[in-house]
Amino acid sequence: MIKSTIAAVAASPFLFAGAAFAGPYVNLEATGSYPDGAYTSGGLEAVVGYEGETESGIGWYVSGGPTVTHTEAADEFGDVEFIGYLGGSYDKFYGELSAVTAEDNVDWGAKAGVKFTF
Repeated sequence: MIKSTIAAVAASPFLFAGAAFAGPYVNLEATGSYPDGAYTSGGLEAVVGYEGETESGIGWYVSGGPTVTHTEAADEFGDVEFIGYLGGSYDKFYGELSAVTAEDNVDWGAKAGVKFTF
């Protein structure tokens, strides 16, 4: 019951929008890098987001939350930083911008692609 109430309150600003709205979500992700088969680094992130679709069929999402990296060389976790995503899709095309805070700056990332289904 409490989870449903929280989800309803979080989605309430979008109830009056003209576009279809899919709702809030939580994404937990762990990554790792294994060049030549040996672990070198990885990361953990936990983001909360909203996703939806406009009346014209453009899908979108926005999310953000804490992230932390780990390196094998130092065998320790780094500082907890903030990561955010903004993405969209139309038909089979998609794109995403991301940003993660660092000590004195923001590291940006981007991707775009086409998804073919068979």
